[in-house]
Amino acid sequence: MRSRESLFSRTAAMLVMGVFAFYILLPVWWLIVAATKDREQFTGTNPLWFADFAFVDNVRELLTYRDGVFLRWMGNSIAYTGGAALCGTLLAAMCGYALSKYRFPGRETLFNIVLGGVLVPATALALPLFLIFSYVGATNTFWAVFLPSIVNPFGVYLAQIYAGASVPDELLEAARIDGSGEVRTFFTVSSRLMFPGLVTIFLFHFVAVWNSFLLPLIMLGDERLFPVTLGLYTWNTQVNQLPELRGLVLVGSLLSIAPLIVAFLLLQRFWRNGLGTGAIK
Repeated sequence: MRSRESLFSRTAAMLVMGVFAFYILLPVWWLIVAATKDREQFTGTNPLWFADFAFVDNVRELLTYRDGVFLRWMGNSIAYTGGAALCGTLLAAMCGYALSKYRFPGRETLFNIVLGGVLVPATALALPLFLIFSYVGATNTFWAVFLPSIVNPFGVYLAQIYAGASVPDELLEAARIDGSGEVRTFFTVSSRLMFPGLVTIFLFHFVAVWNSFLLPLIMLGDERLFPVTLGLYTWNTQVNQLPELRGLVLVGSLLSIAPLIVAFLLLQRFWRNGLGTGAIK
């Protein structure tokens, strides 16, 4: 009976995971297939299977359209995301480390405020941020998107967990006895022990900023400053007037996920270790 129940449980679990995997991967497969078709084949062929392979021509058309504005949007997204993810991960690591390893008045209150920040949706902060940047005359600039993207309350929460799980208090005491300052200890000892967790925080932050749409939509009016998400959205709104943009949007959407795939493939080893540490804690 136990063997039958175990077999039934495994089969049911695999079936559920297979259904959800199919649900998640089907749109990606459709996007890949659609990006390889020309304009006539897009509506006149099977939407889930290939026709004449025109992907290279489609990419060439995308990269040369309007003097390569898509490449500019991709560069903007890399600048926004890479810088914000690096700075945000560093700040989250330092803040989470301090909350985990130091005892000071108001520590619990500060940590509760951080948890409250995790619960606040980004849409609720978009308008206040716009009013603040508008007051100082910083809207429609690079900093209007970059500076708010650095803040990462969820990263602070994860860093606090990883610091508590991976950095022994005895090691910190030994570093202090050897004459190491707090800043030096953090960068030379603690950050190395927290590295798998920091990679996890970086990836979460990278994906969140890369997919950010509402903040750039509110803050930016100059097309030259658009990230790729907002740029593709503006093209998609013009499809009825300019049907040729439909193919560019599809190919651009496929290329826009390439940096995310590369980041996960390069950092997956550290990412898995970081998730495991957090799960054990």
